Amino acid sequence: MLRVVFLGPPGVGKGTQASRLATERGIPHLSTGDLLRATVAAGTPLGREAEGYMRAGQLVPDDLVLRILAGRFAEPDARAGFL
Repeated sequence: MLRVVFLGPPGVGKGTQASRLATERGIPHLSTGDLLRATVAAGTPLGREAEGYMRAGQLVPDDLVLRILAGRFAEPDARAGFL
């Protein structure tokens, strides 16, 4: 199982490299920003909680982001690994 996290400032190519590697390995590329927006759009309880922070221009607390990520990690396509 491949689990890789790319860290770095905006604009350094984290998403670009992760997308390439995910395609090569056939595993999902998970972006916390995309995941937060999708969770808010889905209207889930966690999404509604995150939306309050996002609308106020605040950072979504780490514990909330981790709960959202944990749900995504449990989905079938992420069981073989993720980036």
